[in-house]
Amino acid sequence: MDFVSGFFYVFSVVLLFAALRVITARNPVHAVLYLMLAFSQAAALWLLLKAEFLGIALVLVYLGAVMVLFLFVVMMLDINIDAMRAGFWRHLPLALLLGALFSIELIAVLWAGFPTATVDAAVATKAMHAPDHNNTHALGVLLYRDYLYPIQVAAVILLVAMVAAIALTLRGRKDTKTIDPGVQVRVKASDRLQVLRVPPATVAAADAAQEEQA
Repeated sequence: MDFVSGFFYVFSVVLLFAALRVITARNPVHAVLYLMLAFSQAAALWLLLKAEFLGIALVLVYLGAVMVLFLFVVMMLDINIDAMRAGFWRHLPLALLLGALFSIELIAVLWAGFPTATVDAAVATKAMHAPDHNNTHALGVLLYRDYLYPIQVAAVILLVAMVAAIALTLRGRKDTKTIDPGVQVRVKASDRLQVLRVPPATVAAADAAQEEQA
């Protein structure tokens, strides 16, 4: 066994352990940290497979932005752990069924292979080890030429998800003091400020009463 295979098994074992701890950790902060560890090990596997662009993108996008955002959100929110775990055992059979179905589908796809592929594996491997081979260029050709329509469909789905997330956060709450900009534009000075004239005699009488009391 060469050193590449040894690193592959080490990274795979750490990745499986981190993925298991993500779903079994009782503290959500620890779960996010284990998820960051899992992403780092996946990036290392991408680098072993000579997919440098995917590995660096995984580190920069997920570890550098998304997971840090998740970590800050989890640490800032007051999450009730007991309320989240209340229905764990009730939903466990459904979760196991869906996990088993997903695993069977993955095994079936990997076992049957990809019959729609038109590139010979030997030719692809030879081209990958060529001196003038560029992984980023090859990935760009696959994404934006061969699989252009699936990429556009995925982009539309992500756009709909982003709009839905923004719409869910814009719910009207009674405890917030929101101001309508249209009302602010139409307001007049007389509606906001009213000057009252106080007669001098009233002020003098009030001062005299205070002196008598003193």
